[in-house]
Amino acid sequence: MRTLVVGAGAIGGYFGGRLLEINRDVTFLARSRRAEELRHSGLRIHSRFGDVFVSDPTIVQAGSIRDTYDLVLVTTKSYDLEAAITDFAPGLGPATAIIPLLNGIRHLDLLIKRFGGERVLGGQCLIASSVNAQGEIAHLNDTHELSFGERDGSLSSRVQKIAELMHGARFDARMSTQIMQEMWEKWVFLSSAASSGCLMRGSVGDINAAPGGTEFVLGLIDECRQIAASEGHEVRDPSFERTRAMLTAKGSTLTPSMLRDIERGARIEAHHIIGDLLRRAKPGSAPRLATAYTHLKAYEARRQREEKSA
Repeated sequence: MRTLVVGAGAIGGYFGGRLLEINRDVTFLARSRRAEELRHSGLRIHSRFGDVFVSDPTIVQAGSIRDTYDLVLVTTKSYDLEAAITDFAPGLGPATAIIPLLNGIRHLDLLIKRFGGERVLGGQCLIASSVNAQGEIAHLNDTHELSFGERDGSLSSRVQKIAELMHGARFDARMSTQIMQEMWEKWVFLSSAASSGCLMRGSVGDINAAPGGTEFVLGLIDECRQIAASEGHEVRDPSFERTRAMLTAKGSTLTPSMLRDIERGARIEAHHIIGDLLRRAKPGSAPRLATAYTHLKAYEARRQREEKSA
């Protein structure tokens, strides 16, 4: 099964590199700067589960795709998705399957509109990873899970073939017959974590050490949970308990990636993760989430202004 990984950063580089480690046919679609890094230094992963070094990964760039692929793993940030869609479209054959590993739900609508619903599966990953100053991928936690499935919950032959492709790789690959529910539950967690962390500019432990911090977080989780329920995806008890435990843990140093992006002045996925969830809420029913979104959009406005004046 020929696989095109769209993006060779912290997510695409990690899972694509793990597949290369077991000799799967993987090509990376990378931007010019990242492509040059990989050609010069190779693909290197540092992880407690074992390091990986691939000296000469196969790389293509926008405008140079000449082959078609059986599977496309989309690992870009949401704000790069529309450009990425144009870039990887020439690599789709008659039966190519697309698994996006973005957060939220909105990206599914964009992919389905462009390529049709029959091509697009649900997918998600659970991992903390980053690309360091040397262009190496650092795996930062003990989790590296990738789950995927048909959006209608069926267990299709193509899903089983994808599972076979990933079998033996040093990450947790899982077929799911409830992938949409799992994507919604992750969205509730991420929205709660990003909103509280970015508003309070602190870790989970910092927020819960502040007066009223725990109560604020619990109220935010409840707002996000109610939105999911109104969309037909009520968060199941085990997921709710995990979210509540993680976001109210005293002394936790956990910080959302969106906060880390803000602290380094980078672009953020405010609309895709927070704004799109808020759009689905009943008017006035999610005041904490609305405040967080206003805060994030103010950051984006300031960042754009500073870029223009630089």
